[in-house]
Amino acid sequence: MVSEHLQTFLNKPVQDFLPPTTIDPEKFVYRLRVSYEDEGVTITDLLEAFVRDPQVGKVTELIIGQFNAEVSESSFEVVDKLVALKNSLPGLKALFIGDITYEECEISWINQTDISPILKAFPALEHLQIRGGSDLSFSDLQHDRLTTLIIETGGMPPPVVTQVNAARLPNLTKLELWLGSDEYGFASTTADLAMVLSGSTFPKLTHLGLMDSVIQDDIAIAIAQAPVLNQLQVLDLSKGILTDKGAAALLKSAGIKKLKHLNLRHHFMSEAMMEQLRSLGISINLDDKQEEDDDYRYVEVAE
Repeated sequence: MVSEHLQTFLNKPVQDFLPPTTIDPEKFVYRLRVSYEDEGVTITDLLEAFVRDPQVGKVTELIIGQFNAEVSESSFEVVDKLVALKNSLPGLKALFIGDITYEECEISWINQTDISPILKAFPALEHLQIRGGSDLSFSDLQHDRLTTLIIETGGMPPPVVTQVNAARLPNLTKLELWLGSDEYGFASTTADLAMVLSGSTFPKLTHLGLMDSVIQDDIAIAIAQAPVLNQLQVLDLSKGILTDKGAAALLKSAGIKKLKHLNLRHHFMSEAMMEQLRSLGISINLDDKQEEDDDYRYVEVAE
């Protein structure tokens, strides 16, 4: 579960935007969000107030938190309004839609929408982060400058996996996918990520996270011999249900030994396997070892 809002974003402190307070975008990243107490205030109201600030032209990062007090509402209005206000945010380079804690809305209940209009509206965008997989889609996932794409879900819908696998993001260097649980929408296999694993989809990729997955062993086995491994500096298989089966494949992989960092935090490996992995001689995170609960294994973030 996601229990806290971001305190920093891309190394800058985060502040909630509280009109009529003026903004200082060179010092802070602003988060726009509604709450149950703000009766009558909409996210579009906040966006319109935000772009009226005389300093808005200096904004390079923006966070959207809870975008509607009604959890059934999607992020369509957010996307639509951001696109309409694109000329007011010419320097926007980093956008996070969905900085929402589980107390506000469980991740599996966060309703998103087609995000592709954002990519078309903001050609300078370099970092895009989305939380919530319900109704999420990328009808046209292409962008010439995007370097980081992070999609956090409790169960990534198969169409989204397919859309990422076929994306055209020639400058992408970091990709993180929280794949989630089959109880909340995940139904893909490693075959659905074949283009990502081949290295051909994202030729500049150096940081790959295929995380929070109920098929973490299958992913580990597939990536241990995948061509993409040769270009990676960081591999993140954390938050999932990795066991000795998947870890054994990593242990035998020559490409794994060339990584700068391997993140396996939150796992179900044995102490003996953990000791063998430590002997690889690379930076590795083996924290948060889990114990099986009646032979059932849980990913870290699902509901």
